[in-house]
Formats: sequence, structure tokens, C-alpha cells
Amino acid sequence: MKRRALLSAVLVAGMTLSGCGSAGSGSSDDAADDKLVVWDWKSGEETAASYIEQAKADFAEKHPDVKVEFVAQPFDQYYTLLGTAIQSGKGPDVMLFNGGGEIRGRTDALLPLDDYVAKDRKRLSGWEAFTAEGKVYAAPVTLQGHPLYYNKALYKEAGLDPEHPATTWREFLDDCRAIAEETEASCLSLGNKEGIGIQFFLSALGPGVLTPQEYDDWIGGDRDWNSPRVRQIFELWKEAEDAGLNNDGANSTALFNDAFARFQSGEAAHIVGLMSDVGHWKDFREFLDPDDIGVMRAPLVNAGADPSLPYDGGIGYGVAEWTKKPDLAADLVRSLTSKDALKAFYADAGAVASDTTIDVSGGGQALATIVSEIETGKPALHVALSSKTLDLMGRLSQQILSGSTSVDDAVQKLADSDQKG
Repeated sequence: MKRRALLSAVLVAGMTLSGCGSAGSGSSDDAADDKLVVWDWKSGEETAASYIEQAKADFAEKHPDVKVEFVAQPFDQYYTLLGTAIQSGKGPDVMLFNGGGEIRGRTDALLPLDDYVAKDRKRLSGWEAFTAEGKVYAAPVTLQGHPLYYNKALYKEAGLDPEHPATTWREFLDDCRAIAEETEASCLSLGNKEGIGIQFFLSALGPGVLTPQEYDDWIGGDRDWNSPRVRQIFELWKEAEDAGLNNDGANSTALFNDAFARFQSGEAAHIVGLMSDVGHWKDFREFLDPDDIGVMRAPLVNAGADPSLPYDGGIGYGVAEWTKKPDLAADLVRSLTSKDALKAFYADAGAVASDTTIDVSGGGQALATIVSEIETGKPALHVALSSKTLDLMGRLSQQILSGSTSVDDAVQKLADSDQKG
């Protein structure tokens, strides 16, 4: 009963956050010469308030007569609303993007920022996720990755060593069996209602499957969908479901925030989460003892693989191609990535900022483990794919779980989509 009540509370909080903002409002065409309009999905969240205020203060020092309006859009509608703005050729001056396919598919609507952010290139990390054809289209605010978190308290309950999680897929399956036998928790908390669960699974488990060369080729755009190891990732996706590792109803469970709530309420032993600002180490600490939050590397599936932390630029702000104030808008982007603003984002939201010089030593063991992996980490596999292929992968992943399509058919369709670009 206690866990069900906790789960409900977390879900209500999540829906409140995702619904904030006035959808579709705010256009640079409606703004005066002394005003900039920003669209994002972060500025309405309480944990981002100090970050936004710090960024505003930094910008106001340089441009005291220019007003800035933030319009927080619901995340589940954000890219649809943005698409409408792009089609009409009018909307905000500055807009927030996820790194990877979401921004690379929309660069025609953005201004290259290379000349504006040249002084920030060494200070910030994660630029590649916001780069297309050699040009930078947004400045990274956070680094985002996909650690495999585990609940040490459940490990103890299952008779497992919480300080030595599985290092191979076979060991992981053995641990999952122990968890199923000795606890009431599922092994994995999976939310794939939005089709996002497969993206996290691909990036988190893929490093234990692919060879380093296959991994680098994938990120570089030379993806061999006929490779047995690529196919194996999707076989593992099906195997985890068939073996009962996932919670019931994964296809009807939203990742944001149902699956995360299941993990932090102790109803699942593992989850592929995020490392920055939501569904991550700090969120989980609200209901789990910080000492019980573990981070493990991807289990080794094949000899020759080299598991590492999958991470890349997380979110970043870009400038609309149609803005009438490009210099001011670019200056606002620089304020949104200023050191004091990013320090506030880390302190209140737990964001792993793109400025890696920020001291995160007070974040606890889970964060320390994540940060220690950044230097040797590689870009996340799903970030290399186009938004069109990611959407298709989401639908096909649901069909694989339901048994309505085969792994072979799904991989072939993904290969065709990826090759079309």
C-alpha cells in the first residue's frame, strides 16, 4: 500500500511538470525590438527556476533594456508545436532542443552559431550532439547519458552483493532470477508507451554488444544493420520481455514518469535512466536512500565489446533562422550556458552541466561514478539516428514486445529508414 501511494504521488508530480506552460504562445514577430522570446520545456519547472534567473541576470548585465520572455511548452507537444512554427516561418527567437536527431532534422530553421560561441568551445562539452555538417546549431546546456541504475537495498534483499553487480549478461540474468525469487520487484523498470524505452535500451546495453569498431562506425554514420551484433541488441530487447525481466505492461507504461516512479518506489531493481536533471540520481534520492542508488556498466554480452558510459550533449539552445535580432539572440544563448547559470542548474536540478569544471563532489556516490566515466565515455547510439528513424524504432519496438512483428522484419525496416536519411 505504501509503494502504491508513493507511486501515485510521483505520477501526479510528473504530470504537473509536463503540463506547465502555455502551449503555442509566443512569437518573435509579436515581440518588440527590445524583446526576445524563448521556447523550451524547462523554464516552467521549479528545479530550473534558479537556472533561468541566473541566465536572465547574466543577459541583463549586457543588455539591460532588452526583455526576455520564456514560454514553457509541454514536452509531449513540444516538437509538434515547433514544427508548426517552422512551417510558418515565425515563432520564438531562441528554442531548446535535445541533442542528436531532433536538432539535426531541423537545421534549416536555425542559424549556425560557430562565430558567436567560439569563446565557449573549450569551456563547454557536448558540442557534437548539436553539430550538423560541420556547423554548430545550439550551445550545450547539459551532458546527457544513459546509466544503468540499480537498487542496492533490493540486491541485499535478494542475497546479492550490492557492491559487485553483474559484469556479464549471463550474470545479469542470474541476478534477475534471484530478485524475482526473493523480492516482489521486477528486474527492470521499462516504460515504452512513447516508444522511448527502446532508445534508452539501445544506448545503455549496446556498448556491451558491439565491438569498438562497430560502435564507432555506427556513430560515424556507417551503420551495418545486417551485422549479427546489431540484430542481437533487438533480440535482447525481446529476450528481456520474454524472460519476464520487465514490469507488466511495458508498452502501456510511460517512461516519463511512470517507469522512473516504479524504480524509485522500489518496485524494480534496475532502470536505464538519465544522468542529468530528470529521471536520474538526484530524482531517485527523493524516495531512495542515496547510498542505495548504484550505477553499473552495461553487462558484457559478447567478447570484444568494451562497455562504456553512453553520453552526449543533452539539451541546448539554438537561434531561429527567422529572428530579427540574431546578435541579441545569440548573446542570450551564451547567457543560458554561462557558468553561474549552469552551476545553479546543477545545484537545484542535478543537471550534469556542459561545463565540466563545475564542482559536483557533493552529489554522492552515484553521480561520482557517472562523472568518472565521462572521460572514457562514447556518444549514445540512439542519438546518431534521425528523428524519423527513432519514431519508427519506437513503433517497431512496441510490436516486438507484443509479438506482432519479428526482430528480422523490424531491423530491415530500420535499415531502410536509416539509409533514406
